[in-house]
Amino acid sequence: MSSLFPNYARRPIHLVEGKGTIVTDVNGKSYLDFISGIAVNSLGHAHPTLIQAVEEQSRKLWHVSNLFESPEQERLAALLLQDTHLSHMFFCNSGAEANEAAMKLARKFTGKHTIITFEQSFHGRTFGAMAATGQEKVKQGFGPLLPSFVTIPFNDSARLAAAATDEVAAIMLEVIQGEGGVNEITSDFAKAIHDVCKEKGILLIVDEVQTGIGRTGTRFAYEQTMLKPDIVTLAKGLGGGFPIGAMAGTTELAEVFGPGTHGTTFGGNPLAVHVAQSVVRHIFDPLFLDEVKKKSAYMKEQLQSILTGSPFVIKGRGLLVGIECGMDVTLMIELLQEKGLLVLQAGQTVIRLLPPLTVSVQEIDEAVEILGSVLPKMVVTS
Repeated sequence: MSSLFPNYARRPIHLVEGKGTIVTDVNGKSYLDFISGIAVNSLGHAHPTLIQAVEEQSRKLWHVSNLFESPEQERLAALLLQDTHLSHMFFCNSGAEANEAAMKLARKFTGKHTIITFEQSFHGRTFGAMAATGQEKVKQGFGPLLPSFVTIPFNDSARLAAAATDEVAAIMLEVIQGEGGVNEITSDFAKAIHDVCKEKGILLIVDEVQTGIGRTGTRFAYEQTMLKPDIVTLAKGLGGGFPIGAMAGTTELAEVFGPGTHGTTFGGNPLAVHVAQSVVRHIFDPLFLDEVKKKSAYMKEQLQSILTGSPFVIKGRGLLVGIECGMDVTLMIELLQEKGLLVLQAGQTVIRLLPPLTVSVQEIDEAVEILGSVLPKMVVTS
C-alpha cells in the first residue's frame, strides 16, 4: 500500500534514466519522451549545459532567502526582459505561484477585483489560480472559491465586449490553451482584446507558463500576436527541469509592489536562477528558435501525411502540437505508450505532443511512425 496521497492518476511506469529525448524505465524499456515533464524539460534530459550549471552553483550557494541582494536574479531578469516592453521581474517556484502574483498585482494596481478568464483555460491548482481556470472539473468539491472571476468562451469577441465592464481589473489568457485542447487565439480575438484593454484601461495578463521560453518557436508566444501584455507569467521550461517560476511586468506596475506586498521563501534562489540563465541563453539564440520552427513545420507535415481525412486536425505552434482525434484518446495514449511513445491528453479528444526543443528529426520520424500505426486504426474501429 502506498504512503502517498492518491491525487495523481499515475502511469504504471517507473522511469529511472533519461538522455535527450529518450527515457528508460526500471525494466530497461526505452521510450520517446514527447511529454518533457509537461513542457518542462525544454533542453531534454541530462543536457550537459544544465549539468554544468547545477554543478557550478551547487558548490557556491544554494539558498539565502530574499532578504539579501541577488545579482543572479538581476542577471536572469535582464536576459528575460531584453528587447521587450516589460521592465521588472518577480521570481517564484511554479506557474501557479506566478499566476497568483499576477492576479495580486493587477488587483492592487487597479483597485478593482474582477478578472476575465476563458473557458478551457488552465492557470493552476491553488485557490486563486483554480478560480481563474475555465474548467469545472478542476474546481469540483472545494466549495466557494476566490470570487470576482468572469469566465467566458474563448475567441468570442461579442461575449468579451459584454463582460468588459468598468469593474474589470484584468483579462487573463493563454495564447494557446495547452491543457484545454491546444486551442489557439484567433487574430480577430487578439485585436478585440487589445482594443478593449486600451479603451477601458484593463490590464492584460498573458499566462506563458506552458507556451513561453521557446516552446512555440519564439521567446514568448504573445510575440506571434498583436498583444502587448502588461503582465506575463512563466515557469515550466524556464528551468529546464529545475523548479522556477516568474512574473514580468511593466514599469508603471512596479510602484505598487513594494516591500511586504508579496514574497516567497524559496523563489529565485541562487541555484534555480543560475540554471535558468543557462536555459534562457541557450534557447533565446535566434538560430535555436529557428530550428524549433523548422522542426515544428516538419512534424506537422509528417503528421498530415499519415493522418489524412476526418476527424484528424493538426494544431498548435512550435513544439506544442495537438492532434484532434474526434474521440476519447485515453486508450490511444496507452497503446502509444506500449509502443514506446509517451504523449499527453489535452481535453478528451486531443493528443498533445510536447517533445524537448532539442528533439531530432529522426526522433520526430520515429514518433510519427508510431502515431501512424495506432491512431487511424483506433478511429476506424471506434
